Amino acid sequence: MKTTNNTILITGGATGIGLALAETFLRARNTVVICGRREDRLAEAKAKFPALHTYTCDVSQATERERLVTWLTENFPGLNVLVNNAGIQQMLSFADQPVALDRIEQELATNVTAPIHLTSLLLPLLTKQAESAVLNVSSGLAFTPLAAVPVYCATKAALHSFTLSLRYQLRHTSVKVFEVVPPIVNTELGGTGRDERGQQDRGIPPSDVAQETLAGLQADTPEILVGMAQNLYNQREKLFPMINH
Repeated sequence: MKTTNNTILITGGATGIGLALAETFLRARNTVVICGRREDRLAEAKAKFPALHTYTCDVSQATERERLVTWLTENFPGLNVLVNNAGIQQMLSFADQPVALDRIEQELATNVTAPIHLTSLLLPLLTKQAESAVLNVSSGLAFTPLAAVPVYCATKAALHSFTLSLRYQLRHTSVKVFEVVPPIVNTELGGTGRDERGQQDRGIPPSDVAQETLAGLQADTPEILVGMAQNLYNQREKLFPMINH
């Protein structure tokens, strides 16, 4: 996959892994569009990297996804790379009391429905390009879940499964399908959850994920397993002894 002269959309691109990817792709001479629901964070990203194009969008909402695609089609008809990066992570305990449906639906909408629907909406544009790609950012927790964040882990497992099927269905098109699998990354994902769990390991810097992603694209590696995510992937057959770690 070429890594220069692309036009790239990154969801959740104003912070964390998304912003690191944006910076890395910009340095590789690509046109980069980021979207996110917080205008202040988008403005901060734009101030830091003036070459970025920004669009305010809550990808968990279907109407906003549709408006985003209309805007992209009109303003960036050469779009050839979609990075489904936006995600949320919540600590949820099903043992204590019923979990509110709106909390479950929020995580499902952002982490599963949004990337699947956005991919579907953008495929007509992507398939018009000579070379294009979909990158789904999942997690090592798709393979070895962490019991404290059960819905998050389930959504990433679902995204992994969808990516496998999508790759097969698009094998005869110009669209290559990649999965980026990070380990623990030092971002704001999960809010104060790591502190509440007493988690000492803050994870690798987002820039490491971005650099591994770029290298994986250059090598046409379908599953880009970053750092310790390789171990989680390898440990998936030993799930139950590790589930409470």
